[in-house]
Amino acid sequence: MTKAVAYHWHLRKVMNEHGMQSTTDLVPLLADRGVVMTSTQVYRIVVGEPERLNMRMLAALCDIFDVTPNDLIEPYVATNSRRGHKTGTTGATPPKPSKNRPKRATIRGADES
Repeated sequence: MTKAVAYHWHLRKVMNEHGMQSTTDLVPLLADRGVVMTSTQVYRIVVGEPERLNMRMLAALCDIFDVTPNDLIEPYVATNSRRGHKTGTTGATPPKPSKNRPKRATIRGADES
């Protein structure tokens, strides 16, 4: 098994803790700090987990909410099985294969029975 680093993105939680419910409220605050984004782009950053994050934007978010990057990003180690399926648990036993397997179909002609 190999280990992969993953993370939890807590921007939505941090926004709620600071009384900010709407993602569009974040657009002018970011623009004041030199990070110009559309409301759609900000929505995607808030709601989803960004694959890439601009350092200026991260610094702006930390300044806006008076937090550190640790408050926004929570890294953790996810294990990968040999087949590439991500699992969040260790030592879990895989499910047993079903005994009910379909039988192979046999095609017969009209004169065969």
